[in-house]
Amino acid sequence: MKALIFIPLFLLTLFLLPPRPAQGWYPKLASESLLTDSLSVQTVGKNRSYILAPGEILPEIARRCRIGYNPLVAANPGVDPWRPGDWREVLLPYRTILPTGAGPGITINLAEYRLYLIWNEDGGKRVRIYPIGIGQKGWNSPEGRFEITVKIESPSWTPPQALRQKEQDLFTIPPGSGNPLGKYWLGLSAPGFGIHGTDKPFGVGRRVSHGCIRLYSADIEDLNRLARIGMPVSIVYQPIKLALDGDTLLAQIHPDYLGRIETPLDEALRIKNGLGWRGEIDWKALERTIREARGIPVPISKPR
Repeated sequence: MKALIFIPLFLLTLFLLPPRPAQGWYPKLASESLLTDSLSVQTVGKNRSYILAPGEILPEIARRCRIGYNPLVAANPGVDPWRPGDWREVLLPYRTILPTGAGPGITINLAEYRLYLIWNEDGGKRVRIYPIGIGQKGWNSPEGRFEITVKIESPSWTPPQALRQKEQDLFTIPPGSGNPLGKYWLGLSAPGFGIHGTDKPFGVGRRVSHGCIRLYSADIEDLNRLARIGMPVSIVYQPIKLALDGDTLLAQIHPDYLGRIETPLDEALRIKNGLGWRGEIDWKALERTIREARGIPVPISKPR
């Protein structure tokens, strides 16, 4: 009887298990990466399901499926990251709403641990989305408009002066294994800050850096190939995003870890008004979405 039960579960795992990509960026399909003209009101990607094999934990799944750790945990409330349970189904939160103001170049939304790369191609626009690690408390990543000023392959790491004052035994680390910058460094016009790889992949999707933006090793290699000197980089903090999917209003709410949004409901309504949408809101759905803050697009309008 046990064998009869195991076989369907095993097959189910194979069907629901996404392939292990060489990179974490998505969407993989060219048809899904093509954007419309309404950049600020568009959703990208599709959520996936994953069945946990015995002994698997969410930090491993985040790395294997190339998702940030905190977004994966937020998307699966009630699931213990370290003891999730065997054969449990979890949601892989790939679907997302573009940040307001995202355009050609790089847009980083710190609130959702994602980097968006948008570029022009064949008369249209395409997007790639990368999971990222960001600045820890006390070392917040800078916000504002910057540009890429330098690209370095195999960089050395020199501890910032503020960090040396706290840890005097730190020294410059040459390129190679153990270098916290990984293989590539994209320096920003904000002095001392940049986008780079990491020798600690489990930090992607967390607040762990000293202000820089960390990517999985394969992702920074891909981004380095596409990025150009002078490319604009916009770093924003948008825990609340709304978009239209046809006539349906969607809300994507992330935890406001900086505590900037005093009244999330008012902020959601402000964004809604900017979309020019005139339908009827499902207030219970909106309030629940704000309360849960799962970081996935959720319908918050009533059917027309």
